[in-house]
Amino acid sequence: MIRINDTKLAKFKLQGMIASPLGYGWELTHEGRSLSLPSVGGITLNFKVGDLANRYVADHLEPSVSTVFEHDKRNDRRNVGYNTFSCIGNDATVVSGKAKGKKGVVTGHHGGVEHVIIDFDDKTLDSLTYDDKIMITAHGLGLEIADIPDITLLALDPRLLKKMNLKITKGKLEVPVTRMVPAVVMGSGLGHNFPYQGDYDIQTSDSETTKEYGLDQLKLGDIVAITDHDSRYGWSYKQGAISIGVIIHGDSKIAGHGPGCQTIMTCITGNIVPKISSHANIGYYLGIGRYRR
Repeated sequence: MIRINDTKLAKFKLQGMIASPLGYGWELTHEGRSLSLPSVGGITLNFKVGDLANRYVADHLEPSVSTVFEHDKRNDRRNVGYNTFSCIGNDATVVSGKAKGKKGVVTGHHGGVEHVIIDFDDKTLDSLTYDDKIMITAHGLGLEIADIPDITLLALDPRLLKKMNLKITKGKLEVPVTRMVPAVVMGSGLGHNFPYQGDYDIQTSDSETTKEYGLDQLKLGDIVAITDHDSRYGWSYKQGAISIGVIIHGDSKIAGHGPGCQTIMTCITGNIVPKISSHANIGYYLGIGRYRR
């Protein structure tokens, strides 16, 4: 049994609103093409946890429902708090409108636009409007594994951790993942010094590398291992380090971008050992998105 400090973690409410889709006009791809595509924000009806990240002709598309504390001043401390304190796996509840009382689950943070992404079932999505408010029960910041304190946990609900089929073997944490992602493909977000808040992108611009590592098969919600990456104080290259992340938004054709990956744990001492598993997806563990029963 893995011992964690979940009973010592604060649990409190965060209230957000649904973020309208943002239009960017023309965007330039890494191939030099000008495109105008669906992008971030909104109530997205047909893109869910469990879908291929490259399923649709879109750019950085976010699944299900995108939320913010407020639309303006995204770097305001209240919006930073909304992003920082919400964790993947947290409960969310609609508190106004026709869908009042319906339940959802936080599936990721998207940095830059500062969105918190929430999964809801189809009936709830059909009932939601952009005037509705959503309450998140924040729980997870400060989470630790007692027997391996040099593993840093980020933005992870302790209930999800308990469902991830983790094992401690010879003092190391075995973590099921769908893919091993090499450090060389990590792009937008590198250098950001606060990994609790957002994500960084897996570049898919090189087709040979993308196929070699199966990056064209990445699904929303997949748990992946990024080799030689230290995410304790920001995202940076470090030989021997391992970062574990969740795929939280869709693919992109913009230079340096691709499917978004939010870090949930990291270690520089070799105490995280990734194990390939086809079931390593938060949707499978939580029964949400395409895995909803």
